[in-house]
Amino acid sequence: MAPQDRLTTFLNRPSSPLLRAEGLSVAYGTHKVVTSVGFELGRGKSLALIGESGSGKSTIARAVLRLLPATGHATGRVEFDGQELLGLPERRFRPFRGRRIGFVPQDPGNSLNPVRTIGAQAMEAAALLDEPDKALRKALILETFAQVGLDNPQRAYDSYPHQLSGGMLQRVLIGLAVLPRPSLLVADEPTSALDVTIQKRILDLLSKLQEELQISLLLITHDLAIAAERADSIVVLKDGAIQEAGNTATVFSAPSSSYARKLHGDVPALNPDRYRPLREPGFRHLVARREKAPKIEVSGVTKNFTVDGKVLTAVNDVSFEVQAGTTHALVGESGSGKTTAIRLLLGLEQPDTGKIAVGGEQVNGRSPEQLRSVWRHLQLVYQNPFTSLDPTWTVEKIVREPLDRFRIGTHQERALAVHKAFADVGLGGHLLSSKPAALSGGQRQRVAIARSLVLKPDVIVLDEPTSALDVSVQADIVEVLLSLQVKLGLTYVFVSHDLALVRQLAHTVSVMQRGRIVEHGTVGEIFDTPRQPYTRSLLESIPSRQGPRALREPSPCSSGRSSMGKRSHDRHRPRPDTVGVIPSEEAARVQHACLVHR
Repeated sequence: MAPQDRLTTFLNRPSSPLLRAEGLSVAYGTHKVVTSVGFELGRGKSLALIGESGSGKSTIARAVLRLLPATGHATGRVEFDGQELLGLPERRFRPFRGRRIGFVPQDPGNSLNPVRTIGAQAMEAAALLDEPDKALRKALILETFAQVGLDNPQRAYDSYPHQLSGGMLQRVLIGLAVLPRPSLLVADEPTSALDVTIQKRILDLLSKLQEELQISLLLITHDLAIAAERADSIVVLKDGAIQEAGNTATVFSAPSSSYARKLHGDVPALNPDRYRPLREPGFRHLVARREKAPKIEVSGVTKNFTVDGKVLTAVNDVSFEVQAGTTHALVGESGSGKTTAIRLLLGLEQPDTGKIAVGGEQVNGRSPEQLRSVWRHLQLVYQNPFTSLDPTWTVEKIVREPLDRFRIGTHQERALAVHKAFADVGLGGHLLSSKPAALSGGQRQRVAIARSLVLKPDVIVLDEPTSALDVSVQADIVEVLLSLQVKLGLTYVFVSHDLALVRQLAHTVSVMQRGRIVEHGTVGEIFDTPRQPYTRSLLESIPSRQGPRALREPSPCSSGRSSMGKRSHDRHRPRPDTVGVIPSEEAARVQHACLVHR
């Protein structure tokens, strides 16, 4: 295209934002959950709505899509391509949803009908194409499936949802959303249920489709690191109100609100050395490790299971040691063997071969009764505080139960031990009579930690202890765990798929893949000088390891992207109450010059 033609195309492009919200409020009955929210999303741009649980971000997305439940009521204005949406009758709005505004929901497992093939459900979505020829509709579906990275589109088309992995199902949903070639794609936490490497592939796919199809992206996420890496601009929400809004570079380099600053400080990927002072005693233990026997020894452990007549090796010749007073992380994707490894360590499963010892006591080959002496010094904190606590018991009974089972102390001594454990995790005694339903997620996980402390163990196994928590609550729990380690000399085995959190918390790391440990070393060795390609792929999947995307983008005149309907590179400061992504006069002059002189 000639320079003058490029300039004409640029100048004739619509200057108004594709999506604009003004004074958007949402209430469920009399309870208002979103209050006077305003933002703008430009054509071909990406905007992230970020915030913790209950911030209103998903509610805003559903208000835009007109998918609020019957009790929900939205007021204000939502304009799409100049058309106000909230006041439209459903009959007139129907052509927008699906055709011009695509939607990628959070959980692919719950979004697809389990008793119908992917192809049958895709043909329903293809009805939006207004293509009468069934064979042509199928061809378009298969073409789109290939475009979203499904290696065998026909196999995916013929499969039922349970026959595909989580990553493949998410690709299917993205394919169905972009099939009608919408102008706007709304993605609600599209990777929250996926492993870190699959998360990166899905986010890369969304960015690729946005570039190729000129789609604007409204990304809903609780993960600030993802927003920093993927969004042109962001809106920070708390309790349904905007705390801060602007282009990504500005918000991440100089957040003006205290809430945005706290969120930024709590994100593990953006603050790898936040807890370094609390971890120093553990590093000193590593230096002195030759002088003391390890607290945990796992040597040559293998565990096989028989599934449908076939032998599955879940853990294959695994060996590692953990020094007293340190944190050892087991990391890897789903199916890598992490969970089986800790079940073997806890004596909940017996290995086929190998040896496991904790505090000098052998774990394998012993009956549950014989393991009681080990379990008194070896405790577990489960992954999900919403399901691991008995909902019918008071918190006091939950924390006291291990003392009752081991018949330790008098009634008064047990009560004192419960109060001490509560104080150690930062909970007030007034909560002892509460039941779990009355507590927040962070409080519940503190209760679970307190329960693990009452027996005064030496070793605590932490099974994804913060994965169900918001980032600020996660930061509080990590600080509690590290403070307790320093105070009580605890040894942790930390199981996680979140490598950014592992870098903050661990002293040593074992990387697992398909039941084997493929790499082992100190946290510095693993993160700074990884030797194995698999380890490197995990580390490369950490969002924003190299800083915010906006700060890494090339200049307006670089050859990285054309300004012709692609993302422009201008970074201007919008009005405080909106996120403007329309080029400023100065930025337009820069783009004008770039177009003319290419």
